Amino acid sequence: MLGGAGPAAPGTAVAPPNRRLMRSNCPGWWRGGVAISGASMAQRTLPLPRQQSFSPPVVPNPFVYPGRLSAGDKLRLVLLGIILLPLRAICMVILLLLSWLSASVATFRHTGGASVPLKGWRRSMIQATLSCLTRTLFFVMGFRVKVKGKVASLQEAPVFVAAPHSSFFDAIVSALTGMPSIVSRAENLSTPVFGTILSSLQPVAVSRQDPDSRKSTVTEITSRALSRGQWPQILIFPEGTCTNRSCLITFKQGAFIPGVPVQPVLLRYPNKLDTVTWTWQGYSLKELCIMTLCQLFTRVEVEFLPVYVPTEEERNDPILFANRVRQTMATALKVPVTDHTFEDCRLMISAGQLTLPMEAGLVEFTKISKKLNLKWNHVREQLDTFAAIASASKGGQIGIEEFAEYLKLPISDVLRELFLLFDRNGDGTIDFREYVIGLSILCNPANTEETIHMAFKLFDQDDDGTITEKEFACIIQSALGLPDLDVSNLFKEIDADETGKLSYDEFKNFALEHPEYAKLFTTYLELQRHQLGISEEDDNIQSSEAKHTPIRKPAVLVSETRSTARNKVCPADCEEDNSSTSDKKDD
Repeated sequence: MLGGAGPAAPGTAVAPPNRRLMRSNCPGWWRGGVAISGASMAQRTLPLPRQQSFSPPVVPNPFVYPGRLSAGDKLRLVLLGIILLPLRAICMVILLLLSWLSASVATFRHTGGASVPLKGWRRSMIQATLSCLTRTLFFVMGFRVKVKGKVASLQEAPVFVAAPHSSFFDAIVSALTGMPSIVSRAENLSTPVFGTILSSLQPVAVSRQDPDSRKSTVTEITSRALSRGQWPQILIFPEGTCTNRSCLITFKQGAFIPGVPVQPVLLRYPNKLDTVTWTWQGYSLKELCIMTLCQLFTRVEVEFLPVYVPTEEERNDPILFANRVRQTMATALKVPVTDHTFEDCRLMISAGQLTLPMEAGLVEFTKISKKLNLKWNHVREQLDTFAAIASASKGGQIGIEEFAEYLKLPISDVLRELFLLFDRNGDGTIDFREYVIGLSILCNPANTEETIHMAFKLFDQDDDGTITEKEFACIIQSALGLPDLDVSNLFKEIDADETGKLSYDEFKNFALEHPEYAKLFTTYLELQRHQLGISEEDDNIQSSEAKHTPIRKPAVLVSETRSTARNKVCPADCEEDNSSTSDKKDD
């Protein structure tokens, strides 16, 4: 919580604050004029280098498509739909029934189910009949398909990886690649008619809610990819969810763990009116189907890139393999890459349930979790806290007023400095991504057992093992430079047993639940060190001038200058070394 100078560089001991100096200045130290001036806060007092790897993504939200139809578009769709919609619907029903019949015949009395591959006439029937019927189905729906490149054989590439995945219409790739096995949600297999057709492809079923299912899915993909022709090729959409095609999000590793050659497949929909993009925010499945069927035609381009053969390094590192294939595809598509994943979608939905804008939950979870060693559940809990702070603001972001209200403290120079540490892009607000990074990099490292114990000792002025409200107010008022600050509400929140005194356990529990206070106090100490360094430089200049000036200053003036410089809350052991490494450099 409050206390300590924050974690130093690895292997460096943390110097305790000078309790005598702190207490001797309580509560009248600010009268000496050593409080940090507001003018000095106009610019950053302390340097704060930023890692480029934590920079916000170039595409803030790839999971929404806000497109809306104009009045002219709606009129055109209605006029065309009067004729096209019923005709196409009838043809689609006939083709789906024929496909269902073919799939039923091909799988009739097939022993082994999904664990044994279809062979002989069964597999040939799937490849010929279903592939032809699927192509015809898309033609009837108005799709005009343009194919570039050459489809690789099973021997050349056991796995197809297609991206960007933006629509259920992406299934056109299956017809163009000879109806390979696919990775599909387990729920799809129980769908009437369509489930039978899908089952004939012997898909690898996966459940997003079952962690064991995901592990078995990877095992099954690896087994099929390494079967040396026993199983057909596998078509995988490695993004794992639909996007708006503005970028390529993180590729899941399933297609790359086997370490076999893969063929990248690109999808484009170069239409003036987009009626195919299916994202988490936007048109529903039914709306998109109706609008597409009411279009005169819908263009789709499918490009088969050359087979990507992994190097030995990539075979041993699926993440590297996936990233390089993704970059190859992004370059061909001329779109950027981001580190968003399906977990971001889950956070986005949770943000909506907490009355925040849905995009508030997007943090590039894969990048954040790896760099900061965070679990999804932990980030989800932080989203609850963030929502509680930002509930009073508009736009799902925290301003300085909400930040101060959450900490139950007034806006001061030290609080502004802490706020600036969180506000990574300097826009005057803290979004959820900045909040998660700030807690992990700035606050949690400062909230160690050593720091909490040190802070408790600092507050406990009479060394009786408890902290009274008077002792608590004394230190808080000194740290913030606000002698009239009322801290009774904050004290009562910490005082869980309502005894009027804080035990170490109460102090520690509150500190662990509110790590922001730790960084607030260590930030104050750093600012004091900075001011101390400036004062000592001034003293050195004055001493140098005194040597060359015939009129000598009275010793008392020099003493007063020194007294002012030391009359600050600064670790006594650090007064000789003002270059102590701040934990902010690790950011």
